[in-house]
Amino acid sequence: MQEPNYPQNESIRIDTLRSLNILDTPSEERFDRLTRLAKRLFAVPIALVSLIDVNRQWFKSCIGLEVKETARNISFCGHAILENDILMIPDATLDERFYDNPLVTDEPRIRFYAGVPLVVANGSKVGTLCLIDRQPRTLNDEEQELLRDLGHLAEQELAAIHLATIDELTQISNRRGFKALSTHALNLCKRLNRTASLFFFDLDFFKEINDRYGHAEGDRALIGFSKILQETFRESDVIGRLGGDEFVALLTNADQTDGQLVLKRLDQIRTDFNQREARGYDIQCSVGMVEFDPHRHQSIDDLLQDGDRLMYAQKQMKRKSGN
Repeated sequence: MQEPNYPQNESIRIDTLRSLNILDTPSEERFDRLTRLAKRLFAVPIALVSLIDVNRQWFKSCIGLEVKETARNISFCGHAILENDILMIPDATLDERFYDNPLVTDEPRIRFYAGVPLVVANGSKVGTLCLIDRQPRTLNDEEQELLRDLGHLAEQELAAIHLATIDELTQISNRRGFKALSTHALNLCKRLNRTASLFFFDLDFFKEINDRYGHAEGDRALIGFSKILQETFRESDVIGRLGGDEFVALLTNADQTDGQLVLKRLDQIRTDFNQREARGYDIQCSVGMVEFDPHRHQSIDDLLQDGDRLMYAQKQMKRKSGN
């Protein structure tokens, strides 16, 4: 087994990593969503955001493994941060650096590995976004570019670690976080020629809830609706609170038919929630659903504008009908 060497800027690299104040922190949706997406896109059992500390690799996000860290001297990622691009090992049993590595001979029995270094502002490579499979395989040129794109998004999250991208009240993405995640998701849909649908939600009678029950109860309604959305949509979908009582969700690889099924599921989950909570009022919402058209929607802002318009039209219809 060949242990990874240390980068020439190791002292600066470690200081930079420690300055992020990210080691041994709880899991965060911003990173977990990336590894879930990587796992699904590349059909691998394991995807990680791994940070290389002095004597260990610690996983900020870990999908498919039970452990949170392993020793640095046996890490594949320790080798990956020495590269300027993706380190890809098609079959670790045939690679003289890894064939007798305990991570190969024992669990998780790594065969395939691909890791892209995560570079921060001063040029330090603090870790990797990596894919692991228990079967030999490789990545073609397009898949490697996709992995680089996910790595760049992970780098953006590291760079913005001190910026607020999570809504403090509901703990889902705020406007900034939603736009960053959904922009990347739309770019993937464009590249892979996949469909996507955006849902723009606005709570009905929210002002009345605040006026009658108080703002604390209004906050409970917002939290409750965020939970309804999280239960309705898939983990790989992007949901967020734009502000006030406006929420939004981006469902990838889904057309209008899929969207209608999602709305039916949301109605049932919302009904069950209202019956279970029995707060004296029902959480109700208006929604605008728009299918992504790459010729008409040049950005996530274009989708949001269409979704907002359709949501408002539905709300107006409800008011006219007295519902």
